[in-house]
Amino acid sequence: MTQKSPLETELKLRIPATAPYGPLLAALGFQPTSPAQPESSVLWDRQDELRAKESALRVRRYAGQTRLTWKGPKVPDALLKIRPELETGVEDGAALEGILRALGFEPVMAMEKVRAVWSRAELVACLDETPFGCYLELEGDPQAIRGAMEGLGLAPDRAEPRSYPELYRAHGLGGLTQAR
Repeated sequence: MTQKSPLETELKLRIPATAPYGPLLAALGFQPTSPAQPESSVLWDRQDELRAKESALRVRRYAGQTRLTWKGPKVPDALLKIRPELETGVEDGAALEGILRALGFEPVMAMEKVRAVWSRAELVACLDETPFGCYLELEGDPQAIRGAMEGLGLAPDRAEPRSYPELYRAHGLGGLTQAR
């Protein structure tokens, strides 16, 4: 089993549509690992304490799994988004939510998108369809990210520095009416 680095390194790129990128990713050696399907994520916080620390606690449901993720503050970088990340699978999502509530956490934002996942040895590529546009996320080795971006013909001006929560807020979305 490969140990994931506790530091997440990724680049989010704005794209006009996701469909053309499957064949392009395949040409660069990526293999599909999860077909396009709905993903729901809920951010949890306790009296805005995590957000004040530029951190996040997320419960994600995707591909029949529930995962809990903590993300720490961003590390400065001109192009890439780099931040500490710890993630684990959760057997019982309802029990997890009960534990979070017992610890004083409350759901603060819900997000929905459709995601397809592709991968190769040093990179994961996610094709995302959101209510405000389509994105390609590349996660892994910084040099491999830059190489894949170039191989896909995507210029640095397509980079989206904002996180999905920031984009949801900017578009007036993410209300808890979507939360489970």
